[in-house]
Amino acid sequence: MPDLLIELFSEEIPARMQARAADDLKKRMTDGLVEAGLTYASAAGFSTPRRLALTVEGLLGESPTVKEERKGPKVGAPDKAIEGFLRGAGVARENLEERETHKGAVYFATITKPGRPAAEIIAEVLEDVIRNFPWPKSMRWGAGSLRWVRPLHSVLCILSDEGGAEVVPFEIDGITAGDQTRGHRFMGPDTFSVTSFEDYTAKLKRAHVVLDASERADHIWQDATNMAFAQGLEVVEDRGLLAEVAGLVEWPVVLMGEIGEDFLRLPPEVLQTSMKEHQKFFSVRNPKTGRIEKFVTVANRETADQGATILAGNQKVLAARLSDAKFFWENDVRAVHEAGLEGMAAPLANVTFHNKLGSQADRIARIESLARALAPVTGADADEAALAARVVKADLSSEMVYEFPELQGIMARYYALEAGLSPAVADACRDHYSPLGPSDDVPSDPVAVTVALADKLDTLAGFWAIDEKPTGSKDPYALRRAALGVTRLILTNNLAMNLDRFIDAQLVLHKIELNAPDAKDAEIKALRDILDEIADHGVFGAAFRTVIDKLDGEDEPDTGDGSLLRSVGDAVPDISTDLLAFFHDRLKVFLRDQGIRHDVIDACIAMPGNDDLALLVKRAEALEAFLRTEDGENLLQGFKRANNILTQAEEKDGVEYSFGADLKFAEDDAEKALFAALAEAEPRIEAAMETQDFAGAMSALAGLRSSVDGFFEAVQVNAENEVLRRNRLNLLSQIRKACLAVADLRRVEG
Repeated sequence: MPDLLIELFSEEIPARMQARAADDLKKRMTDGLVEAGLTYASAAGFSTPRRLALTVEGLLGESPTVKEERKGPKVGAPDKAIEGFLRGAGVARENLEERETHKGAVYFATITKPGRPAAEIIAEVLEDVIRNFPWPKSMRWGAGSLRWVRPLHSVLCILSDEGGAEVVPFEIDGITAGDQTRGHRFMGPDTFSVTSFEDYTAKLKRAHVVLDASERADHIWQDATNMAFAQGLEVVEDRGLLAEVAGLVEWPVVLMGEIGEDFLRLPPEVLQTSMKEHQKFFSVRNPKTGRIEKFVTVANRETADQGATILAGNQKVLAARLSDAKFFWENDVRAVHEAGLEGMAAPLANVTFHNKLGSQADRIARIESLARALAPVTGADADEAALAARVVKADLSSEMVYEFPELQGIMARYYALEAGLSPAVADACRDHYSPLGPSDDVPSDPVAVTVALADKLDTLAGFWAIDEKPTGSKDPYALRRAALGVTRLILTNNLAMNLDRFIDAQLVLHKIELNAPDAKDAEIKALRDILDEIADHGVFGAAFRTVIDKLDGEDEPDTGDGSLLRSVGDAVPDISTDLLAFFHDRLKVFLRDQGIRHDVIDACIAMPGNDDLALLVKRAEALEAFLRTEDGENLLQGFKRANNILTQAEEKDGVEYSFGADLKFAEDDAEKALFAALAEAEPRIEAAMETQDFAGAMSALAGLRSSVDGFFEAVQVNAENEVLRRNRLNLLSQIRKACLAVADLRRVEG
């Protein structure tokens, strides 16, 4: 079986496109070959800045002959139908075969497709792959019609086996395939021939080209870390930058350069970001001080002066870039010293956050209000949390963040320290965006946690208030990430908080701002009074409705059905319920990743207090553990049996059996044992639930298992005696009530 080698040689391919292009070449070629009947043993794709390569081993020399049987029209069908079938099958009428089927005699045709040489198939598939290659961006050049990411110079395409190598006859847009390639642009020979993939990689390496991108990356990282270690330093790890730099060079030469003394006082994140974004340099850090002191660059060639000229040029360009960063830093620090961090934030009043949600300053005011309300829950000082909320976005108006948006939050921390604010406020400035993803660190300082929660909750409430929710895979405002962030903040810090209270208060705030231009002062004041009521009661529904009823009562001025007050009163509860359901969806995803079953989560979400996410998770974990035990499995079956019998009886009789069973009507010992077990378990369950001891409640439930099993084995619930039947149905109701006090087991799969 021959091996196939393909190389598509072009001008430099952007680094960000190379890995995907190598995968696309491999997938599209191998899929096309297999579809045409050519199977293979293995395949691998490679990329460098100037070439895509594919090796396919163990390829069939030719596609197999295939016979296909095709069913035609019935014997005696109209001639036009038969002729159409003959044309489609490509056979003559005399080659048709008549066969008897359950529907009568039918024509059948046997179509033979002879095998084709591998070279012929490869040429067809390769042309289709090249002409329809899925580059993110492509170009035409010269007079041809071919589009490629950069001008395509040559195609190498050979089949090789023990007898040697042959060029696959192939031509596209004036480019004829051959067995030749080129080495390094500066250090390699112009062209050379190859006979196999092994010969290809060996000659490329001699021509100063490392074909494998992972090998280039490993070489860069090893040389860089060795150089840094020799000077008592360490390279700041950046896997994304490493992959990008490996895609910029075919023959990596690692060089370490100096950073000017004037720039060493800049925050390390500024140095790192500036060097990465503008120059693709790695930062080299002093582990003792945390300062960035040097940089590593990767050249694409060896030089007689060991890279001295290259380094000199890089250091000159870097000095210009860092001079800009130094200018931004000094201007920002001067502004902080003159006006304070709140003064730096003042221009945000003219920056729109969203055209329906107001400016960044409006948003900051809402976050401050919410941070004060959250402070008692998180254990933060309310004044400190409010101060942090006022300044955490200040760096959005700084020159440094305007130049490097990825430094927002990080720079706010430095500016807060320059302004003399406490470390807790400074850390909140840096951490309030966290967590940004499922593996990101979660803040633990109370002030940072408070502001991070307030920021995310306000964002979610705002977009729900204007009905801009995620749909399908679209989530332009990263609201799923925000909800997961709230969930992780609550769970990681074990915060006991009722989300509904804070969601509802924030929704009212948004409704006030959305309707304020058309509202009366009295209505605005009434809505702000509602916020105070919510804060006092901690439960939205009752407080909200109480205030509305009071303000719409006979003794108060009539606000009318079309008032702002009534429109908010009608809208907010539904929006609040929908937003809480969104949190539950994010929590389900999070807990499923922790190994908790979806039906267990649903059983806990169905219980009262489901807006306390920490409590909900504790309940779910306890229920999951309980259901893994033999007692848990058996009790679940007993509960389902009791619930099914009871539900059917209630539907049939049109009454609810929930008035308590009486021991005096118990006849069987198993029945009496169940009365005794319930009498012992119910107070234990109630006491455990009051203290949120879910494990204790599950343990009390487990004590019912044997009595429930014994009851169903010995007792006929639907007895002929109506008194006994009603009493036993009421007893089943006690079982259901005891189980449902812990979790809604009706939602758990049997």
